[in-house]
Amino acid sequence: QSPARTVTSITSAHNNPIMTNSTTPSSLLLLASSRYTNLCLLLGFGLTTSYAIGITETDNTNTTSCSARKGGGGDVLMLEPHKETSSGILFPHLCNAMTFVGCGVRVKYGFVKVYAVGTYMDPVAMSAIKTQGPAAIEKALLNPAYPRTIRIVMNRGLSIEKYTAAIVEALSPRMGGEDMDKLDEFKKLNPPVDLIEGAEMEMTIRGNTMLYKNSVGGVGQIESVVFCRALCDVYYGADSVSLGHKEQVIKGVQKL
Repeated sequence: QSPARTVTSITSAHNNPIMTNSTTPSSLLLLASSRYTNLCLLLGFGLTTSYAIGITETDNTNTTSCSARKGGGGDVLMLEPHKETSSGILFPHLCNAMTFVGCGVRVKYGFVKVYAVGTYMDPVAMSAIKTQGPAAIEKALLNPAYPRTIRIVMNRGLSIEKYTAAIVEALSPRMGGEDMDKLDEFKKLNPPVDLIEGAEMEMTIRGNTMLYKNSVGGVGQIESVVFCRALCDVYYGADSVSLGHKEQVIKGVQKL
């Protein structure tokens, strides 16, 4: 059995203490750190920061350390968050098993930064497209057959009625009068709870299915290729609601 050592600290990648001043066998300590890291990666879609473990342990004769904060090793991967510059909102590197490619902000009335929006793509699905240039990437972004998650983080408080009305207003003219009942379905996916600053919503598009996670964590879905195609046009079309977001996504896809 491994000798007991005094754990002076276990910290996150941002120096937040996780556990201090305890004694445990070093083998259990490493197991715990491994499980914590795996858990953080598994739950990365719900975090605004990414984590890795830093451990310091001592005994009477020596001091050893295992820290993802120290470079030089090939075994530890730091998944740093990405900042939307105008709002300061952070996006994790991974979301729903997809990879961050870009973010931007939704501006209303010319100056009100309503929410930050980020896009996550499947690197495998985009592998053939990413080398074909911006025009081909933009065309692929408009095609709901290419899986992606659109993650929205509120930059300010907003009533749920105004939020859903803005989404419906953007979708409606893009649907050509088809499947209009899906707009009411979308409204019903959002509980009657006003959005606060930092509230998060996720829209994952796969073909004719949009999987939606609302601000309180409830999940539902809409089945309609018309709805999904319109949603793609809202965020990646010629008249995108955030041109800065669209531009960053096109650049990010090329780097996948």
